[in-house]
Amino acid sequence: MTTTYAIGDVHGHLEKLRRAHDLIIADRLRHGADDALVVHLGDLVDRGPQSADVLEYVQTLSSNDNRVVTLLGNHDRLLLWWVRDGREDPRLYPGLSYRSDVIGGAATLLSYDVDPTGPRDEVLAEARAKVPKTHLNFIATRPLTLSRGECFFVHAGIRPGVPLSAQATEDLLWIRDEFLYDTRDHGALVVHGHTPVEVEQMHFGNHLDVDTGAAFGGPLTVVAICGREVFRLTDQGRESVRPAATSASKSAPKSTA
Repeated sequence: MTTTYAIGDVHGHLEKLRRAHDLIIADRLRHGADDALVVHLGDLVDRGPQSADVLEYVQTLSSNDNRVVTLLGNHDRLLLWWVRDGREDPRLYPGLSYRSDVIGGAATLLSYDVDPTGPRDEVLAEARAKVPKTHLNFIATRPLTLSRGECFFVHAGIRPGVPLSAQATEDLLWIRDEFLYDTRDHGALVVHGHTPVEVEQMHFGNHLDVDTGAAFGGPLTVVAICGREVFRLTDQGRESVRPAATSASKSAPKSTA
């Protein structure tokens, strides 16, 4: 049976990410899952204090181990567009910019030793000098999705009713309510992050939300998925994750940018 590990939104928390990978190493030994892929579900950067180190860590892992897959998240693209093109994402609410506190780009810039508080053009010039092109190229070449076994891995979710092969990029990176509250069978179990939930509310039957709020003081969750069985990795081993008693249409995930 195909086993895949999935890690939720990291948001610049290196030690939480290291612990997640330590849990995977221990689980591989316990369950003989040497050929299992590790999928980062996107949003490596922003909000946390160590985005630069997280990108370097994941890029190094990926170059040394073909079992590591990293999907593109909306915050990863926010960083790429802002530094490379000086572009703000039109999906941001009016009045917000990449450097806004709620978005968390300022924390990412600080992790590269860039002062985010100055005039925009000056900050942009400094960012272009200090953010390694290897990091930007890594983000730019990340896939949007991965189909594996009985699961479809993506950052934010899918547009219900649209074939998985025909999904729009903006939905894959940004969708929330239209996907989160839809109770239809999507065929595959959709494994995603993007919208923080409590650990107890991760599994909604038709989708699995692995973002448990690492950006906001919560844990960085890593799960092992075998077929459609889901297990959260802990220091004590695997903990079964079953669909919540309340449906996705009645459980309200926390909505953030």
